[in-house]
Amino acid sequence: MPDFDASFWLLLGRCVVLVLGAAAILATLLPLLKEEAWWIRVFDFPRLQIIGVALLSALAAALVHLESWPGGWVAMGAMAAVGAYQLYRVIPYTPFVRKQAADATLLGPDKHLSLAVMNVLQYNKQAQRALGVIQACDPDVIMAVETDQWWLDQLRPLEKTHPYTCHEPLENTYGLLFFSRLPLRDARIEYLLDDDIPSVHAHVQIPGTDTWVRLYGLHPKPPAPAESKTSTKRDAELLLVGKAIEEKDEPTIVFGDMNDVAWSHTSELFRRVSGLLDPRVGRGMLPTFHAEYRLLRWPLDHVFISPDFKVANIERLPYVGSDHFPICIKVSYEPHAKAEQEQNAEQADAEDEQEAQEKIEKGFEEEEQQEAEEQRTPAEAALKLSH
Repeated sequence: MPDFDASFWLLLGRCVVLVLGAAAILATLLPLLKEEAWWIRVFDFPRLQIIGVALLSALAAALVHLESWPGGWVAMGAMAAVGAYQLYRVIPYTPFVRKQAADATLLGPDKHLSLAVMNVLQYNKQAQRALGVIQACDPDVIMAVETDQWWLDQLRPLEKTHPYTCHEPLENTYGLLFFSRLPLRDARIEYLLDDDIPSVHAHVQIPGTDTWVRLYGLHPKPPAPAESKTSTKRDAELLLVGKAIEEKDEPTIVFGDMNDVAWSHTSELFRRVSGLLDPRVGRGMLPTFHAEYRLLRWPLDHVFISPDFKVANIERLPYVGSDHFPICIKVSYEPHAKAEQEQNAEQADAEDEQEAQEKIEKGFEEEEQQEAEEQRTPAEAALKLSH
């Protein structure tokens, strides 16, 4: 084995630090482009991991005396800036800032509503574990996604306690099951953009009141090579719901596996357009994915609430054999505090409204193009490829 001297290892260490630092810088800059290609949007997700890489790189740079190299101080400053910027983006989802949705002040079961969303992972066969976790939590409303007919058969015991249902089991990993203990009104399955991606739309009665809350349960496709080459339709679906909420003044809750992180530009745009609150802001990230890899986790499963509600409790539930943890929230209906809560909501400006509309139109255009592609005959497809 060659006998390398200390200068070699110092040089090697500096090169490794520069490569890691450059990767962190690139992963920070790419999402600023606001392009919708999956390989760019994927860098919205690992902000915590980028913080870790940037800070470790800055620390290692000091250990290998990177400042003695030409431009070393600039490189170290860039790494520190990356860490600071990423921290700025995630700090709202920690207990170090003011809560966007206030803590509940009402006691007792009346005017309280609890909901749980659980991505079961369709090929996961630990149904009894999943069923036990949900039954122990005992929410009023349950939505299970990535559910096929097998999962519907396994979760049917929930119908004994939650007899109001709206199911759409599918074999494409986008099926959903919806169970409610409380009466439902106008419960239906809709396909907002993709003809194979369902969402549930319903009204549920708030206990102890004559008030009905509008529920949207969503599970759009993620931007990923095997799913969707862009985030266009995912973003459009979320913003389409946001625009619908903006036009109505009624208690509303949106929940589901959004395949997007809380701190992405689209999630924040959705909050501004819809006027909904994110219970995570000021409380904690509650990362739900990936359940099996501690160092690769981020919040993908969400609940957004209108200012009519305050938060009694929000928690990540135990492991159910899936790549997602379920999440459960209990809210109290406190319309007397709506005006105060609305001050915490983020407001959309004209630029936000225009961007949301453009994203929605682009989503429908992409779906039309895909439908046209699918309707081509093999001869037409071959002719296109030959050009």
